[in-house]
Amino acid sequence: MGQSILTDIKNAAKKSLKARHNELADTQRQMDILNGGLFADGELPYFKDKIAQTGQFPLKPKKLEVLQINVGYMCNQVCEHCHVDAGPDRKEIMTRDTMELCLEVIRNTGAHTLDLTGGAPEMNPDFRWFVEEASKAGIKDFIVRSNLTIILANKKYHDLPEFFKKHNVHVVSSMPHYTKGKTDKQRGDGVFDKSIQALQKLNEVGYGMPDSDLRLDLVYNPSGAFLPSDQSAMERDFKKALKADFGIEFHNLFAITNLPISRFLDYLIASDNYEDYMYALVEAYNPAAVEKVMCTNTISVSWDGWLYDCDFNQMLDLKVASKVKHIKDYNEDVLNDRNIVISQHCYGCTAGAGSSCQGTVA
Repeated sequence: MGQSILTDIKNAAKKSLKARHNELADTQRQMDILNGGLFADGELPYFKDKIAQTGQFPLKPKKLEVLQINVGYMCNQVCEHCHVDAGPDRKEIMTRDTMELCLEVIRNTGAHTLDLTGGAPEMNPDFRWFVEEASKAGIKDFIVRSNLTIILANKKYHDLPEFFKKHNVHVVSSMPHYTKGKTDKQRGDGVFDKSIQALQKLNEVGYGMPDSDLRLDLVYNPSGAFLPSDQSAMERDFKKALKADFGIEFHNLFAITNLPISRFLDYLIASDNYEDYMYALVEAYNPAAVEKVMCTNTISVSWDGWLYDCDFNQMLDLKVASKVKHIKDYNEDVLNDRNIVISQHCYGCTAGAGSSCQGTVA
């Protein structure tokens, strides 16, 4: 790929696809690409046909364990591969009224894990209120997905480590690499240094320390058109480097495969890597990973209350295949009887050791 194309992608990525009026801001256009080309021509099998070969179609939910709530697409960063297409220009924010509906479900659901995400979830003006109210519900594992730099973005966020500690929040943080160059390439200039400072602040209040119950996990996803390497080996490398260079401790590293949607799809097409990447995903397909993909134990809730099988389906506007489609009508029994909505992006969660919001699955 030529340097000029790389520069164009980097400059364009300073705004969301939506702000740029990019054709891929239209989820139907993304679906047309995912359903066409190599798959329509028969060069590669549709995902539904692939899982049918191993008797796994239709894909059905199991016991609900995770309620994942996206409280808004606004973010202080514009990351190169963001599947949410988040950024400062995104104004979609969950209202307190919708949060109230979510709280009612949290109190009554069978899920043991609450997973708050964004954008930068901390930028929702009702974020702290929501965390305080949700923490009273007795959820076993209360996750907030933080991009780290938000802690340093404004004085009003500087006390987030103490706030997280007060409510025993499990912090899961984006960290593309333990080196400055690879991190800044994916997430923007200066992100690495700010991320290091934020991790040190979390360590200072007890997060990530070996004997601490304050959980701090990092998330890695590749910076280019390739699959992540072995998660355990990468975790050892991250721990060794961050400890030696910056004195930073954390608990686990989650390696997540980039799915071919939104900004990463834009990158793949612009860099002429789309077809090769889809071939790589299909060739790495692992039927054992299908059994544990996150959509089988998760319900994803969008900022405006619609229900999805997973966070990725939310970004493609593929709502659950159920008569219950909104948080206001939530009924776990009815939702458990649905078929999970799938498409070709699902190859990303079933390639190699598999991929989920909690890292590898197989």
